[in-house]
Amino acid sequence: MQGAANEDKIPVAESPVTPQASGDGLYFDDGQTKVDYVLVFHHRRHSSIRSPTDTSISQDRLSIVSNGNFPPTVGSDAGAGRGGGVPGGDAASVGEGFMELGGAGGSDPTETADHEMRLIRQEFESNLLEAGLEIERDRELKTHGPSFTRLHAPWPVLCREAEFLKIKVPTKASYELKEESGRFGMSTMWRKLNQPFQPKVPHQDHGRTKFISHCFSRDKLHLYNITSKETFFDNATRGRIVYEILRRTACARTCQTIGISALIAKDVYDAAFPLHDGDYKVIGHLDERNDRQVLLEEWARYSAFYKYQPVDLVRKYFGEKIGLYFAWLGVYTQLLIPASIVGIIVFGYGVATVDTNIPSLEMCDERLNFTMCPLCDGACDFWHLSTACGTARASHLFDNPATVFFAIFMSLWAVLFLEHWKRRQISLSFSWDLTGIEEDEEHPRPKYETILLQKRQRKQKNKKKKKKNESAIEKLTWKDRLPGYFINVSSILFMFGLTFSAVFGVIVYRITVSALMAMSPDPETKSNVRVTVTATAVIINLVVILILDEIYGAVALWLTELEIPKTETNFEERLILKAFLLKFMNAYAPIFYVAFFKGRFAGRPGNYVYVFNDYRMEECAPGGCLIELCIQLSIIMLGKQLIQNNIFEIGIPKLKKLVRALKDKGSAVEEREDERPPQQWNLDYELAPFEGLTPEYMEMIIQFGFVSLFVASFPLAPLFALLNNVIEIRLDAKKFVTELRRPVAVRAKDIGIWYNILSGMGKFSVIINAFVISFTSDFIPRLVYQYVYSQTGTMHGFIDHTLSHFNVSNFKPGTVPQNSDHGNITVCRYKDYREPPWAADAYQFSKHYWCVLAARLAFVILFQNLVMFLSLMVAWVIPDVPKTIVEQLKREKKLLVDVFLQEEKEKFQLIQSLFAKDATLHPSSRGPRPDQAHHIPGRYSTLPPGPTAGDGGGSGGGTKTRCRAASFSQFSRKAPSSPKNENENSRHTAV
Repeated sequence: MQGAANEDKIPVAESPVTPQASGDGLYFDDGQTKVDYVLVFHHRRHSSIRSPTDTSISQDRLSIVSNGNFPPTVGSDAGAGRGGGVPGGDAASVGEGFMELGGAGGSDPTETADHEMRLIRQEFESNLLEAGLEIERDRELKTHGPSFTRLHAPWPVLCREAEFLKIKVPTKASYELKEESGRFGMSTMWRKLNQPFQPKVPHQDHGRTKFISHCFSRDKLHLYNITSKETFFDNATRGRIVYEILRRTACARTCQTIGISALIAKDVYDAAFPLHDGDYKVIGHLDERNDRQVLLEEWARYSAFYKYQPVDLVRKYFGEKIGLYFAWLGVYTQLLIPASIVGIIVFGYGVATVDTNIPSLEMCDERLNFTMCPLCDGACDFWHLSTACGTARASHLFDNPATVFFAIFMSLWAVLFLEHWKRRQISLSFSWDLTGIEEDEEHPRPKYETILLQKRQRKQKNKKKKKKNESAIEKLTWKDRLPGYFINVSSILFMFGLTFSAVFGVIVYRITVSALMAMSPDPETKSNVRVTVTATAVIINLVVILILDEIYGAVALWLTELEIPKTETNFEERLILKAFLLKFMNAYAPIFYVAFFKGRFAGRPGNYVYVFNDYRMEECAPGGCLIELCIQLSIIMLGKQLIQNNIFEIGIPKLKKLVRALKDKGSAVEEREDERPPQQWNLDYELAPFEGLTPEYMEMIIQFGFVSLFVASFPLAPLFALLNNVIEIRLDAKKFVTELRRPVAVRAKDIGIWYNILSGMGKFSVIINAFVISFTSDFIPRLVYQYVYSQTGTMHGFIDHTLSHFNVSNFKPGTVPQNSDHGNITVCRYKDYREPPWAADAYQFSKHYWCVLAARLAFVILFQNLVMFLSLMVAWVIPDVPKTIVEQLKREKKLLVDVFLQEEKEKFQLIQSLFAKDATLHPSSRGPRPDQAHHIPGRYSTLPPGPTAGDGGGSGGGTKTRCRAASFSQFSRKAPSSPKNENENSRHTAV
């Protein structure tokens, strides 16, 4: 690099950085200028090369870095590494920067399109230069393949944008955080016990010292803790600042587009991303690890499953939005531990009491000889209830009195989880300086701009429209979105119908297979009808759910695009709601059917409900539908977690990477002739792009539904969720660190709409669990029998009480068992509360049925009100903001006020000394005497009282001088020499 070219360049830092990473692709070729962002496009070189003096190229005054990448014949300064703003060198430097943006020298449509793309890139990058960024391009001229444009934001640009974005930075003021003493030294003991679980992250924010943060301002640089201009803004913040510039930079002349997202949508660029902090593999001493390597070692390894997450480092590297996701996932996983323990205890209680459970013993007792009515027409025979002994015993494992306690506990657990997360979120907002941040102004999405542009063009072509109507096309109205809304509603209804059709198809499968297996001559096949049909039907349900899940995700994206949301936030919220609605219905529709509909509409012997006039509607097992609900829930939950959340997340990215490697194999072989090792931007470009957190949140929200909605039927659900999440955290961490491009650091105060979804599911779970316990399980019938109908106050006789009688002579023709050897059977039993055949109103619902129904409804109301009351109590007892945070916020506010008061006091003393010195040097031209300097009116006034004729050379007097701003930076610039009491950091104010 030649020194002459560097002189006119905007300085990046006061002192050059050591080029320690000049070869690892984190810097420009000079080894000092840091790469903050990378733009990628597929470069195709054509025959015509644009002249460096092309009039279409704007004459930029800012510098552009070219690294000598282009032939020396392009301009007089081609040999220089950097083109500056010097006379005569401006055109040459810009010509070097854009010499590959040649014209379309042929009639080939592809070449014409490439030429248009080059013109757009030319204008866009010229505007980036005007915004103050520095640009470096690839040295080699490729005929095909990706071409990289590196961007760097110098210190003045960083300061300007940080002030615009109101980025909070640490000041010099700090204070010591109070340590929680606890009683009897418990806090110290807890820290020692916790030490092995803490990640080994170096340089952890100076221990217990916290620096007070304040929004960045160029006029207050002396207040900030600036040790080095190169490291004051970390890489994530630098990338975010550059992204903000890219997002608002417009291409008005060529394509009327704003922002890099629109250009990527138009295929002008292939990708745009900030760089990772180097390779993730640790090479060398452990103390020299970068943040990416630390995250891999201490966070993204399965062997670190027992450690806490370094959420502060995650936030520093990936930004607040991703940091909040992993913090939320960590809180959720931690609180699954007590839920899992209680679930194991409830399940253990069922195992321990299964041998003493009277209803199970009665069902298994062959001496009672309950002869049951046939399960199907014709082919099925009468059967004994004792053959369903195994189902009854298994049902008791999940359907026991402890289940009610567990349902109440899990409803309160959901409230406790949300309250705990609110406190954790506020604590993170305080430690991450997110308190009081404002929402960033968002630019319209590319699709919105395109539709709006098309609307404007249609209006312009219609000459009958008046000019006053042009203001009405500045935005899209509901009329423009009406077709999209119509397609949305109809498509969602169709998807609901598709989901219900899939559930109904599985029902038909169960009915037909049950009938076919019942007609089998093999007795073993007949005896395993329920187990076989239930297991295979659930597996079919799982496969259908997995397939429809992928389809619904794509459909939700397509439907959201049709709505034409204006901003990315609106787009994301609408996409989340649609995807959640569709996937919720898809995942839970089979479970809802088993829980609340199966066996409710089957009819009774002699009057069954038929499907297709041939097949009877299926009924619940003798032990109740709860055991089938448990099987359905467990297989779907475990299958989704194992297949979708883990195998898909590991396998599909590997498969995509393999396909991409095979696709690029031909070009890679040719490029390997150049022995230059791949730079960091090459390595990052090969990684998968970051596509947002919606899929990550969605799978956890669906899992939260499995844990909370139907947990009364499967107490082990929290345990399996915990085991999955321990793996999921490390799997997601490894994906973010090693397999995805670095996302732009996005500020976020909370997890957004996901909290509302969680809160709604928590309230919905109370209702669902109340109905599951009341209507699906046998808890209420047992309770009613024991305290109303039992002669002894025990459960003896409960099975006989729940079975109704049916006279076999009342079977319809063709439905009597054909192979029956029990000619002496006159009455069979079936599970229902109906009058016996010898009663006046035979086969009608008995008074026992209405008594049990009333008890069930009463229990639903009681359960809901009790849980809601306890939930409100929990929410009221636990404050949203921790007491320590409130105290620290007050303390920080007071310290910050003291800092600014001290600054104003120093300004006041400086201005006094300036006027006193000026009056001493020019006693004849000043109105007030030096000893009158202390009579300045007002606490922070900066001028002597009263106008003085001839003050400041006699032009304008004191009135004009009083109108001037009295900022410290202006006085420091105007002062002929620095006074002795000037702040030592005032030199930083001239940016």
